[in-house]
Amino acid sequence: DVLDMFVPAVEMSVCYGSKQVNNGCELKPSATQARPLVQVGSAPEEGALYTLVMVDPDAPSPSEPSMREWVHWIVADIPSGADASQGREILQYIGPKPPTGIHRYVFVVFRQMGPVLMLPPLMRNNFSTRWFAQEYFLGLPVGAVY
Repeated sequence: DVLDMFVPAVEMSVCYGSKQVNNGCELKPSATQARPLVQVGSAPEEGALYTLVMVDPDAPSPSEPSMREWVHWIVADIPSGADASQGREILQYIGPKPPTGIHRYVFVVFRQMGPVLMLPPLMRNNFSTRWFAQEYFLGLPVGAVY
């Protein structure tokens, strides 16, 4: 729903406290209110930078996702081998608070061509990760966890 097919090129990890997020794992919303630690693996190229996007493709409910995608967080200029706190927060983190049903949350990392001047989206609802990647010439993702 969110991403086109891609070949992962960097390792990434997402942790809420001591709980590591693995594809398809379940977390209670109360455990996700604080910003997670997102670590982006090292790239062979010196000075590589990454952009992180976190979205909910099931907003406001999985059966009627009329606000798909709800963007929870955007961080740019994350250095290779660093965590998201060392990047530049474009859109402040807001923890998941699904009104109904079990929601999916997607963390996706893009490789930047260099430093990028990004503006935060005007609204969090009806965000498009694909459009965002096109707008800022990010190409296909290089890593993702959901």
